Amino acid sequence: MKQILLQITEIASSTVGAVATNSPVPESQSLLDLALKGGLIMIPLAISSIVAVYLTIERYITIKKASKLDANFMANIKDMVLSGNVKGAKALCERTNSPIARILEKGISRIGKPLQNIDVSIQNAGNLEINKLERGMPTLATISGAAPMLGFLGTVTGMVTAFYNMSQAGNNLTVSLLAGGIYEALVTTVTGLIIGIFAYIAYNQLTSMIENIIHKMEASSVEFIDLLQEPA
Repeated sequence: MKQILLQITEIASSTVGAVATNSPVPESQSLLDLALKGGLIMIPLAISSIVAVYLTIERYITIKKASKLDANFMANIKDMVLSGNVKGAKALCERTNSPIARILEKGISRIGKPLQNIDVSIQNAGNLEINKLERGMPTLATISGAAPMLGFLGTVTGMVTAFYNMSQAGNNLTVSLLAGGIYEALVTTVTGLIIGIFAYIAYNQLTSMIENIIHKMEASSVEFIDLLQEPA
């Protein structure tokens, strides 16, 4: 009985060893390896990702600087204008690096002219400041929509190539060949979606920050026009 049990144990051990020896060890792949398997579509996707990251950082820094303004700025401008110190008010605007200061400088430089002319000059200056703040935003919006489409295009072309290779394999078609071709084709979709989602979130966040500055500019310009209408 012992001999039979020993033989069964030896057979089981040899079988397990053979299975372990013949079992393929899964290969770990880095992100770079997967990106290289995405094909030529990965080149415009890589460029889009670099542009999106650059625009996000550059616009964020610019908009953040534009939103900073001394809490007492408007009060100081009001006191100077009411006291007749127009040169001092203009000098204060020139020293302040802010869209609000620049549009008020245009209005202060035209004090003495009709209010309609002052209002128009402030509006024109405001439009220029808004254009500066929104510089690069259309590109970021385009990337948020184009990157996923490029990813889908890469997947479609990759699937066409994969199915063509399968048709050429004939009877040698294996599961690894089928799965490998499909997952390589899907790399571009994943990449495009990641870039698109990042650009979409960045665009909406930056747009919200710009709108906040625009509201402050409008409020400051209205306050300045009201100031000029006050009785001397």
